[in-house]
Amino acid sequence: MTLTEKVAYLKGLAAGLELDKDSKETKIFEAMFDILEDLALTVGEIDEDLSAAEELIEDIDADLADLEEFVYDYDDEDDICGCCDDCDDDLYEVECPSCGEEIYLNDEMLDEEFIECPACGEKLELDIEFDDCDCDCDDCDCCGE
Repeated sequence: MTLTEKVAYLKGLAAGLELDKDSKETKIFEAMFDILEDLALTVGEIDEDLSAAEELIEDIDADLADLEEFVYDYDDEDDICGCCDDCDDDLYEVECPSCGEEIYLNDEMLDEEFIECPACGEKLELDIEFDDCDCDCDDCDCCGE
C-alpha cells in the first residue's frame, strides 16, 4: 500500500466516524489529513525522481565502464602497449609511486631521463638497472652467472 493509499484509508476511517463537521477537532483532523496527503504526494514525486536519477546513474556507470575498458583494458598480451598489432618491443611494467598506476615502458622510453605518468602527470625519474641474466630466477645460480 502506497502512502497516498494509506492517507486515503485514514480519511475513510475518519469519515466513517461521522464526526461533527463544525467541531474544532474535526477541522484539525481534516487539516492534518490534507497535510498528510500533500506529504504523501511529495514523497511519491521524490521517489519517481529518485528512480529516474538511479536509472540515469546506471546508464552513466555502464557508459563509463565501456570507456574504461576501451582506454585501460589490454586483452591482447602481444599488444600490451596498445600501439600496434605486431608489437615486438620488450615492455617493462612499472608502478607510479604517486598514484599507483601501472605504466608500460619500452626500450626507447627507458633511454629518457624521466617520463610523465599518464594518470597523475607526476614526472618520474628513470634510473633503472638491469641484470645480465634473462631467466626469471631469483638468483643466477641456475644459469651460471
